[in-house]
Amino acid sequence: MRILSGIQPTGKLHLGNYFGMMRPVIEGQSQGESFIFIANYHALTSINDADTLRSCTRDVALDFLACGLDPEQTAFYRQSDVPEVTELTWLLSTLTPMGLLERCHSYKDKTSRGLPTSHGLFSYPLLMTADILAVQADVVPVGRDQKQHLEVARDLAQKFNNQYGETFRVPEASIRDDVAVVPGVDGQKMSKSYSNTIDLFAPPKQARQAIMRIVTDSKSVEDVKDPEQCNVFALYKLLADDAAREEMAARYRAGGMGYGEAKKALATLFEERFAPLREKREALEKDSGYVDDVLREGARRARAEAIATLQNARVAMGLD
Repeated sequence: MRILSGIQPTGKLHLGNYFGMMRPVIEGQSQGESFIFIANYHALTSINDADTLRSCTRDVALDFLACGLDPEQTAFYRQSDVPEVTELTWLLSTLTPMGLLERCHSYKDKTSRGLPTSHGLFSYPLLMTADILAVQADVVPVGRDQKQHLEVARDLAQKFNNQYGETFRVPEASIRDDVAVVPGVDGQKMSKSYSNTIDLFAPPKQARQAIMRIVTDSKSVEDVKDPEQCNVFALYKLLADDAAREEMAARYRAGGMGYGEAKKALATLFEERFAPLREKREALEKDSGYVDDVLREGARRARAEAIATLQNARVAMGLD
């Protein structure tokens, strides 16, 4: 089974990225043949500064390796190092009905948040389809907000196969219902778009300051509190083991604990989890040659698949 995942390098990765995407795909490396790419072509729709894109791409590579990505198990690569996906995007675009893309909600969502309109933003699902089909992925883990894009990939793979003969595997979406929605410091879903994140590798003081800004209700120290209605506890339970989680929930329900104390406990837990990973990341940052080698080898493996796929598609369409 071949598994593909990608993430855009559009800023510092945060707790929402970690629990929503990074940890699941890293833990799933042993479940099949894993391909993970840094989607820097996609990031061009929102980043227009070359140095920023290079820096963010490098940061994502360091973050994943520090968090446990194993390049022996996983082909880890930059999207732009597999240029075959762009030609495949064009080939697929000749079969893509405009209405299929017009029905995708992501374009309207992103433009409503202020991203400038562009063909790249509009055709985002088509490039995503090429990413998936180029390496002949069987399974693509996605959040529910990306399910529609997977359906586009399935539709186009089937349409191509019906018109030109069996060329692409038809991918399946893997949607994990147990992945929690991670709240940001303002209570909305944690997202760089909302500037409400807690960055994974922020310095301890900066991370603590972010945690202390988490929005809570106005209950006093003495009041009984419902842990399931608290943004602080929602983050605490993601980081804590079962015993610590139950103990903290009991303290909420007993009263006598203020939200400030709960935030300090969360900050301590956050530091315990990510301090060792931060040290690993700092060591990797000093070994740029190793990171380059990992990305280069991952691209070699991905390109081998993409070149074969593209050649088959070209032949099928009469471009040989």
